[in-house]
Amino acid sequence: MDRSPPMYTASTAFLEALTEAGVSYIFGNFGSDHPALIEAIAEARAHGRRIPAIITCPNEMAGMSAAQGYAQVSGKPQAVIVHVECGTQSLAGAVHNAAKGRAPILVFAGASPFTQEGEMRGSRNEFIQWIQDVPDQRSIVRGYMKYENELRTGKNIKQMVHRSLQFAMSEPKGPVYLVGAREVMEEELAEAVSIDMAKWRPIAPAALPQEGVEQLLAAFGQAKRPLVVTSYLGRNPDAVAQLVRFCENVGAGVHESVPSAMNFPHDHDLYLGNQWNEPHQNEALGEADCILVIDSDVPWIPTISRPADGVPIFHIDVDPLKEKMPLWYIGAEHSFRADAATALGQLNEALAARPFDGARVAERRERFAAKSRARRERLAALEIGNDGIITPEFLTAVVRRHVDDDTIVLNEGITSYPAVSNHMAMTRPGSIFASGGGSLGWNGGAAFGAKLAAPDKTVVALTGDGSYMFSIPASVHWMAAKYGAPFLQVVYNNRGWKAPRFSTLGVHPDGYASRANNLDLSFDPPPDYAGIAKAAGGAHARKVERPEELEDAVAEAFRIVREEKRSAVLDVWLQHG
Repeated sequence: MDRSPPMYTASTAFLEALTEAGVSYIFGNFGSDHPALIEAIAEARAHGRRIPAIITCPNEMAGMSAAQGYAQVSGKPQAVIVHVECGTQSLAGAVHNAAKGRAPILVFAGASPFTQEGEMRGSRNEFIQWIQDVPDQRSIVRGYMKYENELRTGKNIKQMVHRSLQFAMSEPKGPVYLVGAREVMEEELAEAVSIDMAKWRPIAPAALPQEGVEQLLAAFGQAKRPLVVTSYLGRNPDAVAQLVRFCENVGAGVHESVPSAMNFPHDHDLYLGNQWNEPHQNEALGEADCILVIDSDVPWIPTISRPADGVPIFHIDVDPLKEKMPLWYIGAEHSFRADAATALGQLNEALAARPFDGARVAERRERFAAKSRARRERLAALEIGNDGIITPEFLTAVVRRHVDDDTIVLNEGITSYPAVSNHMAMTRPGSIFASGGGSLGWNGGAAFGAKLAAPDKTVVALTGDGSYMFSIPASVHWMAAKYGAPFLQVVYNNRGWKAPRFSTLGVHPDGYASRANNLDLSFDPPPDYAGIAKAAGGAHARKVERPEELEDAVAEAFRIVREEKRSAVLDVWLQHG
């Protein structure tokens, strides 16, 4: 250990603030704007002072996706460091995913030095610093951040970091962005800033007003077919137990729309299924005579599937206005800004004091249970291999047989989203996640981050072939090998972009595209997807083209990940998209 006196700079304070806030990792892609931070990291290590672990990320999007995966599994904020405006832009769609998925991430980017004649330490000394000086670097991500600001002095840098993370961790959670020039990050401070973390806590969860409790229970008490619709309530595992209790107490069915978490156990008799982009009216939604939408950005797609006219709709969300969505409304007659777990806890307390009529609740539950059983029987019939073709349903069922209570599944199947959701049939809170956004390529970095957050878990990423390529697998699997965070990645390979084909046919069902042989959406012949991971990080790689090979291939891959602690990629060929 170095016994020379440490130099205390703005960068030292920045690292200390992250440590105080409980940030475990910095997912870093360093550049010419970071000498002060690199020096502060080396100095902290030399003196044995604890700072967040540094993960070198060859690609910024992979790094931010990893931070999101870590935050999704752990619930704790993480940090990403990138290089000026170039690195900020290279974060790409991961910024969108973190914003829409409400992931608490602090992104720090350097900025070109603001002096050029050596007036301050850190003054410009490389040609690139003129080229990378842009008028408004923060505007690149302003539309996606809960908070963004520039660090102008080291004297209040801790307060700025903690204010940023207070935004990131307060509902609705999300990413925040700070920039700081070299001169600021090099500033020497006379003394350390002392922070009382009790004064920088996130905003407390909001509750339903009492009249809201009364209105909702009165409507559900009168209904014959009450329904709860949700998409991401399960981001908070505590909310799942409250939702199960509420639905059992009132006899309500549960329908998931575009689920990005395990919101309700799939083996429960009140679970009625999920819907993504399937082009048909959902039966449960169409029959419901009272609906609670709770934690959902897209509870239904009105041109395809919607509630019946006149059905009372209640809406609970920490962001009920969807303030960053220019077009959004669902016709709710009662809408409340409240935390799902808190609100459901209030409803359950009220029900404990004044329970619904038992016979009426039992009648509702029996009716929904019959529909739930019939649904499970229909799904089971789809899990059989078909005429030498590997279907998404068959593939997912085979993977499911190897999943245990210590497995986390990530779903970026795109056109296979429904198959993964239906046939993984997860029952445990925190056991399955999607990005929550719409920018492809989250799954690889997120799987790496999830494994860092839960090193004793088996992490499985189920991805379309297009999403696999978007995920920068060479960077991701290099990271997984270097930092000992192996995971299984299964590529649902239909040799092309199937989603744009579906979108086109949805608008032009009888148009020229419906009759064309080539829509410029094919990846045929495809790259060697598994081979990329093998070359980049020594992953086990195998291509599977026949149904009879699948069981052995999946079993072998799980064994390698669990026992050999090595990543595995299965390139599984489905019917051509």
